[in-house]
Amino acid sequence: MSIFFQNNAGFKISVDGSTYVELTDHVTSLTINKADDELDVSAMGTGGHTFIAGLESSTISVDFLNDDATASVMQTLNTLVGTNAKFKVIQTSGVAISAANPVYTGLILVNKLTPVAGKIGDVAVQSLTFTVSGSITTTNTGTW
Repeated sequence: MSIFFQNNAGFKISVDGSTYVELTDHVTSLTINKADDELDVSAMGTGGHTFIAGLESSTISVDFLNDDATASVMQTLNTLVGTNAKFKVIQTSGVAISAANPVYTGLILVNKLTPVAGKIGDVAVQSLTFTVSGSITTTNTGTW
């Protein structure tokens, strides 16, 4: 068993379809929820429901420390609102891509922002859940 300490996941998002902005240093929490629709294929005579996997319906949840600097969280996300954007997520940033450290890629719909939230004295943060448009691809080779 290879249990690991989760403190170095990486997150990138593309602003133009090919150039990625790495926002890893502003991410405090990152979760990929891979899921498929459940299709009921139960037939007469079965003792219970029988299911098969349907279309993928995954999400990615990210907690960001807000930053309005050029090529940082706020300017990047504000540019992408209302669009599908390419993303890359790696389990352990700074470590070679492998079967034990794959890269997850795909498109996310950037349709939510929380640019202003909190009370006096709070750190400016936003917790966003992006819907994956299509499916998530897992790659064991390439470059981060």
